[in-house]
Amino acid sequence: MNVYDFDNTIYDGESSISFFLFYICRHPAFLNALPVVLRALCEYKKGGMSAEDILKRYAPLIEGYFTRIKGDPVKEIEKFWDSHMRKIKPFYYSLQKDDDLVLSALPEQSLKVVCERLNIKHYIGTVIDMKTGRIEKLCFHSRKPERFFEKFPDAVIENFYTDSEIYDGPLIEAAKRAFLVKKNMVVQIK
Repeated sequence: MNVYDFDNTIYDGESSISFFLFYICRHPAFLNALPVVLRALCEYKKGGMSAEDILKRYAPLIEGYFTRIKGDPVKEIEKFWDSHMRKIKPFYYSLQKDDDLVLSALPEQSLKVVCERLNIKHYIGTVIDMKTGRIEKLCFHSRKPERFFEKFPDAVIENFYTDSEIYDGPLIEAAKRAFLVKKNMVVQIK
């Protein structure tokens, strides 16, 4: 099985930020959330936050914003991917296999849409209750390997692709081979 991180690996950028900006353009009232989102992104990029820290500090804000999305959230997700499929990196198409799995902090509702469009059958993301916005299972940092082995306890990761040796260290260790993706360059690191 080949396992791929999503943001900055298959997708060129942080898809959650792209979605947030896409949604602000459609609903400018969400602009007041921008400082919180940018602060969270900075803390995440510095590596100073555990999954537990993120849940404690930002889950109530995320849940609040999620429940204020106007219209059908699934249709909003589909509209987002209509305009953002172009950000899937070309290298992925040349490596794609039937048993690929995407492992991401992205909400599973969004992963479902993009993975269906990419013909990827397996994905694991953050589980969010679509009615309440409540985060039920986070798939982030240390929770990624937990979620993977919970769902696929006997799986062998043949190849693992990531943009971060720091955040995905345990999955790099679990894989037979690991690759670091920077833009469209893929370099074997294990």
